[in-house]
Amino acid sequence: MSGDGIRPAREDEAGAVGALIGRAFDHLPQNRALVPDPAARLRVMTGFFTLMTELAAPPAGRVEVIGGPDGTPVAAAVWFDRTLPGVPPDAYGDRLAAVAGRWVPHFAALETLLEEHHPDVPHWHLAFLAVHPHHQRAGLGSALLQHRHARISAPAYLEATNAFNAQLYRRHHYRRLAPYEIQLPDGTPFYRLWRPHLTPSAVARRPSPAP
Repeated sequence: MSGDGIRPAREDEAGAVGALIGRAFDHLPQNRALVPDPAARLRVMTGFFTLMTELAAPPAGRVEVIGGPDGTPVAAAVWFDRTLPGVPPDAYGDRLAAVAGRWVPHFAALETLLEEHHPDVPHWHLAFLAVHPHHQRAGLGSALLQHRHARISAPAYLEATNAFNAQLYRRHHYRRLAPYEIQLPDGTPFYRLWRPHLTPSAVARRPSPAP
């Protein structure tokens, strides 16, 4: 499977994208930190990713997917456009509470951590890049990154969840920000990465940074 079939997610696909991200991220320590109960984790995190996917719909951002043989998304990128002033979403707190239940304080701590360390420079924020476990290592994540990078005239920013993912982003000209590692209250880390705006010709001339 290639990344040639990249398309905007439909409005009715937010649940499918949320389920994809939940499945792809289920092994991550960040998910365990947010929802310690393994019996509830996938359900709660899928609900959270679905909510964030809905919030990233235009004009707030973009959700781009690659569909499998039946059209169901098998890879997705959820971006927020932070080149313009953000508008707080309606009833976000109530919607998050309905999704997160008794773990709302954990999600509030996550939001505080990420906002405290978010760059002030206008940029596009990659909130989630997910590929279904059965379709990983086929270049779909890279294809989604290249697709959006070619369409924005601004830097890009993200918080990687581990060193392996950070290496992928480094190959796409992201670099470490200081502080590089930020932590949830229990010590679970995220890694901050920034990509300056590069024209396609500049990308072609510029070697990928070492991991």
